[in-house]
Amino acid sequence: MSAIPDPFNIEGRVAIVTGASSGLGERFVRVLASRGASVVAAARRLDRLERLASEVENVIPVRCDVGVDEDIERLVADTVDRFGRLDILVNNAGIAVTKPAEDETPDEFRRVVDINLNAVFVTCQAAGRRMLEQGSGAIVNIASMFGLVASAPMMQAGYDASKGAVVQLTRELGAQWMRRGVRVNAIAPGFFPSEMTQQMFGEDGTMRWVRRNTPAGRTGEPHELDGVLLLLASDASSFMTGQTIAVDGGWTIR
Repeated sequence: MSAIPDPFNIEGRVAIVTGASSGLGERFVRVLASRGASVVAAARRLDRLERLASEVENVIPVRCDVGVDEDIERLVADTVDRFGRLDILVNNAGIAVTKPAEDETPDEFRRVVDINLNAVFVTCQAAGRRMLEQGSGAIVNIASMFGLVASAPMMQAGYDASKGAVVQLTRELGAQWMRRGVRVNAIAPGFFPSEMTQQMFGEDGTMRWVRRNTPAGRTGEPHELDGVLLLLASDASSFMTGQTIAVDGGWTIR
């Protein structure tokens, strides 16, 4: 009996991960590189990226502010110039403002939407054009379970709205590009440790509330996103597009 090829194999592929200087983004870089991909790690904090690249083989650090369209275009162009192709994009960069909606200023709301949604579109577009030219590629957008349900009693209108829009953008791009070889899917994480959630994880009362209301009875561990990342980045998801997979310990099924 002939051996069955590994559908999760990404060895030799070229990936970009945004928001790669800490938290989940750093983890995504490590996971993709450990499976043999060449990974361009992009973020504003170059010193952290360089430290990551010194620890992990096949990682190229690149300073990029996703709020600047020219930075995104340069990131994608330089990646293709260096490697000759682009196979995987992980749109991870994001920000949040946590306060009552009546107090969230229009400028704060616009800034969150600009980074969490507009920059995702610009990066998908820049990478998607290259992938469409080569006839293949996988885009993984990092949404949130709060793009699927309200975050109340936590108050973050801009964040929730932007992540909900990422879910719908993922559907639209997935529908437009699938026949031309480019799949677009998303991950909707629940409560995971990161810089964005650092304050929340440090509050005992909040953590008790999270554990009490999560069917899993706990928060997520970073490694628990590894499998879904590799699924969506590899040929294992070759018949999937426009999908958002919640990895949230059951939060959204309550």
